[in-house]
Amino acid sequence: MRSHGPHRVLLVAALLPGLTGCAFGAYIAANTPLERAINGTYEGIGVGGTGRVPYRLILYVQEREGRASGVITNLESRKAYAVSGKFQRAGEGGTLDVNLYEDGDKWRGTLRGEIAGTKLSGTLRTVLLGRELLGYVVNLEKQPEGNPPVRVPAPTVP
Repeated sequence: MRSHGPHRVLLVAALLPGLTGCAFGAYIAANTPLERAINGTYEGIGVGGTGRVPYRLILYVQEREGRASGVITNLESRKAYAVSGKFQRAGEGGTLDVNLYEDGDKWRGTLRGEIAGTKLSGTLRTVLLGRELLGYVVNLEKQPEGNPPVRVPAPTVP
């Protein structure tokens, strides 16, 4: 009678990486250098029909998938909107074409812009009854990591 012990050990050893979900030598960086440069918090001003409005955008881009997501907050009204849409690399930065949603599913606006270095500039448009209406020219600056966000005082009511 012949022993199959060594063959079984080799078979189990060969299957181990597949069974445990790991592969020897396979490593994919979680973020690309461009993602690390772009992802983060941006703050600045939007200027439009209702005057100057302070905004904060927390942005996360996925270069490989061409996606962008995050949260934009109107610091004056304290309203926050989920951001979701397209990201496309352009040189050392990229372009955004995202929608703004309230309560997860109510389309409330669009943001189209370019990111170059630490600056995001573009146009934010509000949506009413399915149409883009009021437009704001936005200029946001990426905030250094580790610094607390700038607090904008709430408007006073006379």
